[in-house]
Amino acid sequence: MTSQGIVEQFLSLKSETDADILTMQCGDFYEFFADDAERVADELGLTVSQKSAHGSSYPMAGVPVDDLTPYLKALVERGYRVAVADQFEDESGDHYREVTRIVTPGTLVETDDADARYIAAVVKGGGAGDGVGLAFADATTGQFLVTVADDADDALAELYRFGPVEILPGPDARSDDAFTRRLREETDAAVSLFEADAFAPGRATHALKEQFGGETLDSVGLGDESAIRAAGAVLRYVEETGAGVLPSMTRLRAFETTEHLELDATTQRNLELTETMQGERGGTLLETIDHTVTSPGGRLLREWVTRPRRDRGELTRRLDCVEALAAAALARERVRETLDGGYDLERLAARATSGRADAADLLAVRRTLAILPDVADAIEGSPLADSPLAGVVGRPDRETARRVREELDAALADDPPKTVRQGGLFRRGYDDELDGLLTRHEEAQEWIDTLADREKRAHGLSHVTVDRNKTDGHYIQVGKSVADQVPEHYREIKTLKNSKRFVTDELEEREREILRIEEARGDLEYELFCDLRERVAAHAELLQDVGRALAEVDALASLAAHAAGNDWTRPELTEAGPLQIEAGRHPVVEQTTEFVPNDLRMGGGATAGDPNRAGGRAADAREFLIVTGPNMSGKSTYMRQVALITLLAQIGSFVPARSATVGVVDGIYTRVGALDELAQGRSTFMVEMQELSNILHSATEDSLVVLDEVGRGTATYDGISIAWAATEYLHNEVRAKTLFATHYHELTSLAEHLDRVENVHVSVDDAGDDVTFLRTIEEGPTDRSYGVHVAELAGVPDPVVSRADDVLARLRADEAIEARGGGSGGATQAVFDLSSGQFVDSASGATDTSAEAEATDGGASVGGVDPGSTGSATDPEAEAVATELDALDLNETSPIELMKRVQEWQERLDGE
Repeated sequence: MTSQGIVEQFLSLKSETDADILTMQCGDFYEFFADDAERVADELGLTVSQKSAHGSSYPMAGVPVDDLTPYLKALVERGYRVAVADQFEDESGDHYREVTRIVTPGTLVETDDADARYIAAVVKGGGAGDGVGLAFADATTGQFLVTVADDADDALAELYRFGPVEILPGPDARSDDAFTRRLREETDAAVSLFEADAFAPGRATHALKEQFGGETLDSVGLGDESAIRAAGAVLRYVEETGAGVLPSMTRLRAFETTEHLELDATTQRNLELTETMQGERGGTLLETIDHTVTSPGGRLLREWVTRPRRDRGELTRRLDCVEALAAAALARERVRETLDGGYDLERLAARATSGRADAADLLAVRRTLAILPDVADAIEGSPLADSPLAGVVGRPDRETARRVREELDAALADDPPKTVRQGGLFRRGYDDELDGLLTRHEEAQEWIDTLADREKRAHGLSHVTVDRNKTDGHYIQVGKSVADQVPEHYREIKTLKNSKRFVTDELEEREREILRIEEARGDLEYELFCDLRERVAAHAELLQDVGRALAEVDALASLAAHAAGNDWTRPELTEAGPLQIEAGRHPVVEQTTEFVPNDLRMGGGATAGDPNRAGGRAADAREFLIVTGPNMSGKSTYMRQVALITLLAQIGSFVPARSATVGVVDGIYTRVGALDELAQGRSTFMVEMQELSNILHSATEDSLVVLDEVGRGTATYDGISIAWAATEYLHNEVRAKTLFATHYHELTSLAEHLDRVENVHVSVDDAGDDVTFLRTIEEGPTDRSYGVHVAELAGVPDPVVSRADDVLARLRADEAIEARGGGSGGATQAVFDLSSGQFVDSASGATDTSAEAEATDGGASVGGVDPGSTGSATDPEAEAVATELDALDLNETSPIELMKRVQEWQERLDGE
């Protein structure tokens, strides 16, 4: 076909696809033309040439057929959808091209990425209160999961947990602009607008029954229409993009969101489960505990970390496995060494079903199937035999696995070629017809290999060799000195400097015979290989079973190895109940620094006679801890380690503690700091309040809540009021186990009035001029934040630190005067009645709700600045300061602005 015809075909195919880029096979190359060529050249550094068509010149760039995969991956990772048009030959011998697949982030089967690559479909219910249907399919492994979330927030939390690479919003979801915006903002996935018809209930139901069988929907309990629509759309999308992996999707599993802990996106980021606040994997919980030796094991461990379980029976089974592996070091290491040679069977199954597996892939299947009995032997012949691990490796059909492995072993050569269309894939004895071709090929090749010696003897020639090249084919080469002695049936084909080359009719016939045999062998081997690959693909479900069993052993062994190497202990799991940790540590921080362990007692275990407890309360009433202490002293680390220890227990892991009793929780909710999201029109305080709102709406009495400051992003009274009210609501209404770190020391008085609230603080040694943060949690409150000392540690200039110390001393002095009932000229002072939560006149006891009554920030009170403190009650400057102070609206004044005003007043008074 002419170049003009090729370009015409390309432009025609491109107009028929909605892909961003088209690549078209032209012989041994995949070519990009026109704008696509320039785009790909810019993205991937390809060389652009020119092809003429229609009297115009078109840019062209290409890659060899065998090298397409890495370019596809690179383009898809950059967000492009790439259509692939393959070349075919019709009966007349003419070439034509057809788009065979569209490669998208979710249908890229050729990946070495260890993480799952889920496509997710999202379908919102039609009526108010209807749930959100979610379907998750990993085209690379065959995993297929569906569920129904209660609302949009729960759906987005589930999407964050799965981390899909591509999302298909249904028509009802994409018409909701706010929801679509959140999909794009709160996930890293590509959002693809697939045809609306695929989400139709009838079509979706048909697709599911066709894929999984007519009884599947009832057997898995999938009765929600939104979930059915989501699942059906995913199947249609995978089918229409031509990924070819539908046969690997052998099981549909419906799950309840209540099977797993609620972990919203904010909590996962705050706890740095899989990536740090800076978006890095290093320094995360997963990176710390991941010692897996296979990519499927690492993928499963990541799933456990992001989707902890609530089923105490399943968690106990995992803990039994980890305990056995941790105790049997030699057996554990033998298991890990055996697993280390395994490949990713789930992905190999998908490659086989899609027709993309090559001989090396099938060899990897063979080698990994051989690992299963070896791992089983390592378990059964060791102290691990009595653990649930034996049941893990006993799940797959080991007899069928043995037969598949033996068939592959009998079929495939030990070192087959990279391409499946070249001979050399199979062992001798696998196929009689192939053996006959191999014998004929060997005989023909032997005739050629011995030809030189025969010619020397027959014609008395010396310096005779027989060789071949691409230009001349097979030839007889004779030295020039004896070239005139060659027999008459030799035909000269080339003269060289010191020799001549000849051919004979018989040699040419042998050459043609070899080529015919090689072509027949290649065709037969390709046919045999495709048949073998199809038989392996027919066992996709078995391969997935084996792969998942080996991955589970790997993940459990990883947890055991970390536990044994870091002195972790098995937690005691109970149904919703106490949370008690002795000498707990942060699992990540302890890897990089000498760590000070701390205890925690919530929901039981506190001694009734503790001097810091409110009088006479029951020992199990301790479920809300107000944590006070300096910045940088370890409050946040302490609270995070409690959350992470709870989470680790609920993935079935040992925990960093001397002992731990963990009541299974239904969710972990955190609010730790906040960043401005100005692009979305949300300030720091707005983000903070939205996170607090989510917690107050979502947490239950079986949840764990971690609050690191609430109300700090607004004016002082506003902040205290919000923190106070949130504490009461969490205590009285939600009743969740809560750790609340705050610099609003006024809140510590709540322990006297709310029966489940207790105070703890981070201890400080401030003897003399030195301040040392001991990082030890002790009972009771503290009333100092040591902020000036932290500023000094941070390198704030000495004059600023010195001035801050001076201002702080004056503020404390004023506070002391007020506490003694002092003031100027008998002025009435307002104080905060902590029992009522209101301001009252200190003289009369009358309620005073005015904002001017008192301002508090981090334990320092400002109010009742004595204008007579300069020594003159009638000093005009002091009266002016008093007047300004009286007029100040503290509800509208931020802590920073308040400090500036105080400093200004002090300077004016000092001047007098």
